[in-house]
Amino acid sequence: MNSLKSLIFCLSVMAFAFSAQGAFAQLTVNNEYRLGPEDVVEISVWGDKDLAREVVVRPDGGVSFPLAGDLKAGGLTVKELRDELKKRISEFIPDAPVTVILRTVEHPKVYVMGKVNNPKAHVMGQNMSVVQALAISGGLSPFADSGNIVILRRNKDGSQKVFHFDYDELANGENLEQNILLQPGDTIVVP
Repeated sequence: MNSLKSLIFCLSVMAFAFSAQGAFAQLTVNNEYRLGPEDVVEISVWGDKDLAREVVVRPDGGVSFPLAGDLKAGGLTVKELRDELKKRISEFIPDAPVTVILRTVEHPKVYVMGKVNNPKAHVMGQNMSVVQALAISGGLSPFADSGNIVILRRNKDGSQKVFHFDYDELANGENLEQNILLQPGDTIVVP
């Protein structure tokens, strides 16, 4: 009976996660996506094949492009990056039509490790709770210590904060506040 209860709980969490994606799509219309490390953008200048390439945003937030040199891309929107490239290239090619297309989103990430069915880094496409991260990681393995899950969060000052998560309590409808929203860089450890 407990496994049926857990299955129903997981399915309802997954349904919530998928239904929330529509709300996220509306949110991104008003709050444009900001580029971050490992994102891939395609940059091209119309009419010049030598000025067309995919570039990866470096860990420091920078990118390099011919005629523009090194420039900051991390934290910019696609439009802001296009405008900056256009400004830098205009010295060499006045009124050049510059196109910037976001090809791959690789940040922000949360990490799920330990005794889950699919441990890995997940790109946060929307706000994500602990249970949602566990669900997209394939759920807990049969050998997981579901009552002793921890979330590790690195603070800006370098210190680390630890949150405790008891999946069994949550599945029983208890201590729901422990299902916190994750922040970029959080790591969930399932012993």
